[in-house]
Amino acid sequence: MRTRTAAPEDGSAIGALVERAYARYVERMGRRPRPMDDDHAAEIAAGEVLLLEEDDGTLAGVLVRRVEPGHLLIHNVAVEPDRQGRGHGQTLLQYAELEAARMGLPELRLYTHVTMTENIAMYERAGWTEYDRGGEPGFQRVFFRKPAR
Repeated sequence: MRTRTAAPEDGSAIGALVERAYARYVERMGRRPRPMDDDHAAEIAAGEVLLLEEDDGTLAGVLVRRVEPGHLLIHNVAVEPDRQGRGHGQTLLQYAELEAARMGLPELRLYTHVTMTENIAMYERAGWTEYDRGGEPGFQRVFFRKPAR
């Protein structure tokens, strides 16, 4: 496995992976999760997209991170559905944690939809701490933080 920053030519593959990764949540949430409709080309152009690839170059996961005042925001973590449960999401999050520390940012933050209960449990097991809940009606989020190492 290797990580790399996404290039413009990765845009369609990223969009397709995000669609597949989030498809199962559409019915549960009652709408498309926001990452499905993000402007991936703009995120790539801003240098915000990190990819996780198999040794053969197959795209396994995507992480979108943004530098915010005092923290690194994880805007999206998506793993190819047939590769979920293998630690790929954790690999991406650990890379982001090291990246935040290299930038001198004291913490990472992320959010997920309140109905994504398996993700909430995963973040808690991985040492993330819930610090807030909120959002717009019908679209409630759970917010987490974790100190950068």
